[in-house]
Amino acid sequence: MGDTERPLVLSVRDGNHVTLTLNRAEQLNPLDRRTIAALRSAVAEIEEQEDISVVVIRGAGRAFSAGGDLEGYLDLYRDRRKFMRFLRDFQALLETIERSEKTFIAVVQGHCVAGGLELVLACDIVLVAHEARIADGHLNFAQLPGAGGSQRLPRAIGALRAKLLILTGRMIDGVEAERIGLASLAAPLDSLDETLAELLKDLDAHSPLGLRSAKYLVNSGALPGRDLGLELELTHVHHYATTSRDASEGLIAFRDKRKPDLRGE
Repeated sequence: MGDTERPLVLSVRDGNHVTLTLNRAEQLNPLDRRTIAALRSAVAEIEEQEDISVVVIRGAGRAFSAGGDLEGYLDLYRDRRKFMRFLRDFQALLETIERSEKTFIAVVQGHCVAGGLELVLACDIVLVAHEARIADGHLNFAQLPGAGGSQRLPRAIGALRAKLLILTGRMIDGVEAERIGLASLAAPLDSLDETLAELLKDLDAHSPLGLRSAKYLVNSGALPGRDLGLELELTHVHHYATTSRDASEGLIAFRDKRKPDLRGE
């Protein structure tokens, strides 16, 4: 079955839980325009169902998500309006998750990079495998986080650690992610599902109203000033990507499987 026939996002309900699975394992589950649209549609449908209290997001195969479709970005960069629409759609998805009354759990079993990390950062609880490989990674190909990564990552792990990950592109495993506060829980890969089941059991022991209220209170203290930061990120990334040589060169180098020739232009 080709990508045009296969569902980009699988949605499976189990009682008051829904699992959304990014479903392009062969491509490491890229978060391109079609996948973002599919996720927004799935989340919007879930938001209408009051008896769902927990949403799990995970990736098929060996990756959670390796990030955006970098080759596809070349076309987006040539159309300023289309690229801005993509950024706003991605940010809108993550803000919906963050502001939802439901509890969102990210389950990271493998690679989680760039846009994949930005998706994870919008969730309420992050469960990672010890063997997971996590990075911001944008600057490795002269890109910038444009779906909230520059704002949510420092809030999660502090500005100094966030700048280390963003500025170096360094990749860390799940053990390190839990140690620095990037993950809520870490477990060996072969017991990841068991740990998830225990977590869901813990959540189900509390009232849905209590879960909603607790999430609201925690977020209310964490979010002031963030909206301005997100808008600044979006406009800066849009300008950088559509006007700089480096941004396009980074994508071309990725396509050609070589290191980018970066000149600060």
